[in-house]
Amino acid sequence: MKQILFVISILLLTGCATGPVLYPNAHLQEVGEAQAHQDIAECELLADQYVKSDEGIAAAKSTAVGAAGGAVVGGAVGAVTGSFGRSVGVGAAAGAATGLVHGIIQASEPSPIFKNFMIRCLQEKGYEVIGWE
Repeated sequence: MKQILFVISILLLTGCATGPVLYPNAHLQEVGEAQAHQDIAECELLADQYVKSDEGIAAAKSTAVGAAGGAVVGGAVGAVTGSFGRSVGVGAAAGAATGLVHGIIQASEPSPIFKNFMIRCLQEKGYEVIGWE
């Protein structure tokens, strides 16, 4: 079960790669796509250095909230079916796994501060950022 969740998490993370979308202004047309990718990478390195991240904390909170919610649901099911203790444990485990995956997905999305840093950095280099995908 743990291996399956790990594989799903990795697949979700690799499928959620995001980055700035540049408007094809005169500067982009002048420097070309290769230079634009290099400039994006430079801005990303700077953002990583200056923007503090709390992704691990967010994932842990999501896991804890999922475990608590799962325990409540499991307890309710157990009260009805007569196996309260077992159902609480199963519910907590399922909720924790769901919360962890949810937390990992959220952590893979750049924070608003990170995005703003990237946009400003790219604007200073002459690019126009029109969105994020």
